[in-house]
Amino acid sequence: MNTNEILSISLIKPEKQKNKIKRAIPIIELKPYPNSKKKRKRVGRGEGSGLGKTSGRGQKGQKSRTGYSKKIGFEGGQMPLYKRIPKRGFKNPFKKEYRVINLFMLEKKGLEGDVTIETLIEKKVIKDAKLPVKLLGTGEISNPINIKVHSASKSAIEKIESKGGKVEIIEKEENK
Repeated sequence: MNTNEILSISLIKPEKQKNKIKRAIPIIELKPYPNSKKKRKRVGRGEGSGLGKTSGRGQKGQKSRTGYSKKIGFEGGQMPLYKRIPKRGFKNPFKKEYRVINLFMLEKKGLEGDVTIETLIEKKVIKDAKLPVKLLGTGEISNPINIKVHSASKSAIEKIESKGGKVEIIEKEENK
């Protein structure tokens, strides 16, 4: 390429800004921003370079050896944090989780007659049907309700049946 070739900045800019500024810069004068280009560190190239002999790794020890990499959580021989913190409790992998609804929620939303999971989602008593629904007996109801849920407490069943309603337990289909 000839050094006299000129690169027009207007060619680089988007279409809308072409008309605003038109100036030409000779290619030979284009330079990178200051400090954007940095020379790589060349180690082990003699004492005069400042990084000769041990190449900036010090005298002896684990960090001076080839192949060293600091492991995650390593604290220099001190007992690591993840081992110092006490571990307590037990997490049951077979625990069943439920979406819990109470009788007062049904009364608050004014539900009566036949109530299914879809009805509960429509009335925004529960968010979705990803988890099985369990009915608990907190609160009172005034109207008879025939409700279909996956599980119910004894107190909830007694309160609903005392008002002339019925609780039907349904099985949850497992996602396969």
